[in-house]
Amino acid sequence: MKAWLPLLSLLLLLGSCRETKDRNEIQLVRSQTAHGFARQAWQMDSLYSRMAIPEQENNLQWKAVISPHDDYSYASSLYHEALRGVNAPNIILIGVAHRARNFGLQDKIVFGNYSHWETPYGKIAVSPANREIMDKLPAEHYIVHDSMQLIEHSLEAIVPWIQRKNRDTNIIPILVPYINYEDIETISSKLAEAVNQVMEDRNWKFGKDIAIVISNDAVHYGDQEWGSTSDMAPFGTDSAGTAAAREKDLEIIDRCLTGEISSDKIKLFTEYTVQEEDYKEYKWVWCGRYSVPFGLAFANRLNQVQHDQNLKGTFLGYQSSIDHPAIMVEDLGMETTAIATDRHWVAYTAIQYE
Repeated sequence: MKAWLPLLSLLLLLGSCRETKDRNEIQLVRSQTAHGFARQAWQMDSLYSRMAIPEQENNLQWKAVISPHDDYSYASSLYHEALRGVNAPNIILIGVAHRARNFGLQDKIVFGNYSHWETPYGKIAVSPANREIMDKLPAEHYIVHDSMQLIEHSLEAIVPWIQRKNRDTNIIPILVPYINYEDIETISSKLAEAVNQVMEDRNWKFGKDIAIVISNDAVHYGDQEWGSTSDMAPFGTDSAGTAAAREKDLEIIDRCLTGEISSDKIKLFTEYTVQEEDYKEYKWVWCGRYSVPFGLAFANRLNQVQHDQNLKGTFLGYQSSIDHPAIMVEDLGMETTAIATDRHWVAYTAIQYE
């Protein structure tokens, strides 16, 4: 739902998929053009320096998190907060499929065939478990669509934060397009069963060896520069309207995404965010309206299968693009890809699950 998607489309045309002949690998190659997030290692290192993030390890083993994916200038502190406890060497990434409509994708999760992604720190491997999971999933529940993975930024923005901590991290990227709640329950359960089998085969432990990162930006609010959707400010754009929108976001987080996770909470989240009569339409504009409930249902089911208990969510933070000073990034070859005003702003949350 970003106003900067036309710019993104142009940048993505510069990306390509190439075959590396010596190892017969398919690599996802990204453009080096200026963007809202890092494309070079020095950009990421400079950002850490500006944020005064200490260079230290921790022993946290968070099983799942919700992380933002917007411009680093606006959301960096919550990227760090969300991902600091994700230390597993294998990460299942649950992403938004912003351009699913372009490909007619719905009601199936989206995998890719890529063996590596190009990142600021060189290549990051797509785990061989990616194929093993697909092999264990019913064919009617997923599709392999490299073009969709190629043009999607919601996971690409997260990867540098993960890889900076551990250059040997492997990823399993999955995108979630339009999907109704009934299919969320069914497919997430089947995915949990498939991942559980792979984990048993590899002797992996949830949180220690494998973790789940769910990509999301919270409410997109305002009445200016939202493309064809001209007004997304039901409470108005004055200070009272901004405060009301923030309070609604915090209500959703409190009622649906924190504490002990349950099917009822996940279903309530979809009732907040998608239209009852048409699940493809927004009700409250979170771009993670499918990735969040799917990712949570999947992570929770996996924990139930392995430990016979529900995950518990802990709120780590909430910000918007207008409630704190932006980090200067333009001199680092990055940029802000949308305005941040009372009439156009985006919110972010960080939540961890154990």
